[in-house]
Amino acid sequence: MNLEQRIEELYAVPPQELHYVDDVSVVLQEFVRSLNAGEIRAAQPEPDGTWTVNLWVKHGILVLFRQGHLEDISLNEQFRFFDKSTLPTKPLTLSDGVRVVPGGSTIRTGAFVDHGVICMPPMYINIGAYVAEGTMVDSHALVGTCAQIGKRVHISAAAQIGGVLEPAGARPVIIEDDVLVGGNCGVYEGVLVRKRAVLGSGVILNASTPVYDLVNGTVIRSSAAQPLEIPEGAVVVAGARQISSDFGRQHGLSVSTPLIVKYRDDKTDARTALEDALR
Repeated sequence: MNLEQRIEELYAVPPQELHYVDDVSVVLQEFVRSLNAGEIRAAQPEPDGTWTVNLWVKHGILVLFRQGHLEDISLNEQFRFFDKSTLPTKPLTLSDGVRVVPGGSTIRTGAFVDHGVICMPPMYINIGAYVAEGTMVDSHALVGTCAQIGKRVHISAAAQIGGVLEPAGARPVIIEDDVLVGGNCGVYEGVLVRKRAVLGSGVILNASTPVYDLVNGTVIRSSAAQPLEIPEGAVVVAGARQISSDFGRQHGLSVSTPLIVKYRDDKTDARTALEDALR
């Protein structure tokens, strides 16, 4: 029986009975090892550009939460921490090639963080996340549970990449290669950001957000079958649109609305390029 089948069996066991399953610890140890090594992931790209969500991986993470008990992981009397016994920090070594700058950053075990990733303090990468090579996670940024981050992505200061564990069928947030996520952005609820897109500072994207493409004169929305998808190379900025109701017009109200104002060109590339010296 392979790891996926065993995880699905454990997921079906009532939480109060998990402790009585003989090999649960062995299975979960292999599950966490595979996540840390990037051998399994919550979603994976296919050759045709689509993504396959591996629901069983999220099930395995939920089993880890159920199986763990609260334990004291304090550093000393001044730095007190208590967390699930099954969810320690990631066991990084110098050979992993991840640059973690001192100052309060944490990577939880079960997150894959590739060579050349830079972590500026303080930041947090949660279990199930996949962060590919050359990406920078800047100060006060979050990479949530199961989020999939591509190569050479810049997640700027205070940006939030939302996590997903429940509901069980929910899609993880996916950020493809060479994307710039500006400061104070929020990307949530299974949004898919395609390669080389630029999210300007303060852009908020979620499943219910309509995005107005000023270049093509279209409105991009999510559906029950498809996530909100930001096109490849799109440059998105925070905008606003008027509320059309009588009350809205009477009071001059508007709602925030992401706008695609252009598609990436050489000028954009020059402005968003990361200095090699920082890496």
